[in-house]
Amino acid sequence: MKTNQPHTIFYVFYVSIIVALGGFLMGFDASVISGVVKFIEPEFNLSKIELGWAVASLSLTATLAMVTAGPLSDRFGRKPVLKCAAALFFLSAIASALAPNFLTLVIARMVGGLGVGAALIIAPMYIAEIGPAKYRGRMVSLNQLNIVLGISVAFFTNFLILRSAEIDSNWVQTLGLEKWNWRWMLGIEAIPALLYFICLSIVPESPRWLMMKGRSNEALLILRKALGEQAADKEVSQISLSIDQQKNQTKGSFLELLKPSMRLVMIVGISIAILQQITGINAVFFYAPMIFEQTGLGTDAAFMQAILVGLTNVVFTLVAIALIDKLGRKSLLVMGVSGIIVCMFSLAYQFNAATYTLTAQAINALPAGIDMAALQPILGTTFNSDLAFKSAISELLGAGAASQFESSVVSAAIQMNGTMILLSILGFVACFAVSLGPVMWVLFSELFPNRIRGIAISFVGLINSAVSFLVQLVFPWELANLGATLTFATYGGFALAGLLIILKYVPETKGKTLEELETLLVKN
Repeated sequence: MKTNQPHTIFYVFYVSIIVALGGFLMGFDASVISGVVKFIEPEFNLSKIELGWAVASLSLTATLAMVTAGPLSDRFGRKPVLKCAAALFFLSAIASALAPNFLTLVIARMVGGLGVGAALIIAPMYIAEIGPAKYRGRMVSLNQLNIVLGISVAFFTNFLILRSAEIDSNWVQTLGLEKWNWRWMLGIEAIPALLYFICLSIVPESPRWLMMKGRSNEALLILRKALGEQAADKEVSQISLSIDQQKNQTKGSFLELLKPSMRLVMIVGISIAILQQITGINAVFFYAPMIFEQTGLGTDAAFMQAILVGLTNVVFTLVAIALIDKLGRKSLLVMGVSGIIVCMFSLAYQFNAATYTLTAQAINALPAGIDMAALQPILGTTFNSDLAFKSAISELLGAGAASQFESSVVSAAIQMNGTMILLSILGFVACFAVSLGPVMWVLFSELFPNRIRGIAISFVGLINSAVSFLVQLVFPWELANLGATLTFATYGGFALAGLLIILKYVPETKGKTLEELETLLVKN
């Protein structure tokens, strides 16, 4: 039987697509909050840090899950952990939608974070362990594609719920879309979560995990379906040899990651884990409507442009999948991170050039709940800084009213090149989607030895999630205290430092089996 015949490739891809649905749920769960923040801030009377907690709490428990998911999957199998993740997504969606207060909402989001962490770690690991080396980059990237699809669908459903609430119809009133819009945004995730749990029933266990547990016959049957008979026999021999070589070694532990032989792969893994989040991608995804409202757009337009962010993410993730096994991982990283640097500094420049002036016409067009008379002292005054303008609004209206109506007042006063802001954000998302987005998880699935892959990916995933948590937590505070200019310039600076690390340390891994990469990268 020839290697990688069409029916074997079909088998690998449909199994990979099912497993990668965990990525879809992760992307949806994480980014659906972007449409919620505008409504929960006044409803629960949240400070900027509390608002950050509502967004970032998911990443906090995702960090915990990343520590435990790898070792749990090494003990119980990849498939049971994925099924637990699906159940957690479902419970989180229902509890978030019904949350009566801020604390309950945060707890519900944290439950979902456990599912996010498990899915982020185990799905790409599973896909790498079942697929042929020739297609591994593309198949592991399916997980990232599903993540960005989840992000895009979340943006779209948020917008759809928002627009549907404006329809004068009995079904809208029956569902309470206008009153409970943000609850519907969160609760709708229960549907794909349930579907994921059911579909996982037809997925086999990871053949490499079965080999590590001495279940070679089961592994061989699965690999023959995935690779073809000859390639499967060869793969089983390589895995068996790798396992035999490690029999006399102690059981994999976190301490092994500190050994000199692991220095190169840990430098690469940790650096890419930090870089993927420190460039601000989740600030853009999870606060997209907030960012666009800073440019003077109304709520509907901000939500619509957030959909453009999601679509750009999907399109360029598809580009990455097409190129990752041709151009290689490092080439995509160099090109993508270079583009991120340009886009972030462009954003910083555009926000720095913005001015803020409230005219009489602009004040008269503001929502009725704003005290128009209180804004008269700054009528016609031009501010060259978003911080100075927001400070003046807060002083005149009071902190509570300023927080509630900040978006409307900023939109009425701002003068800036909104087109360049949009292009810079879309360019940033495109560059991320073609590089750091999918390439990080492909590298994570390739860099580490079989015996400690679960532990190693959990460790670098922990770092990635911890940085993501911090970025999400402080972003509202950064905009309020540092301003948009310095915030985006900081992200650009981090990207520049990351590019230098990529050029010096990151190896090319395309086209090699996991066992070949272990021999090449881990210096025993």
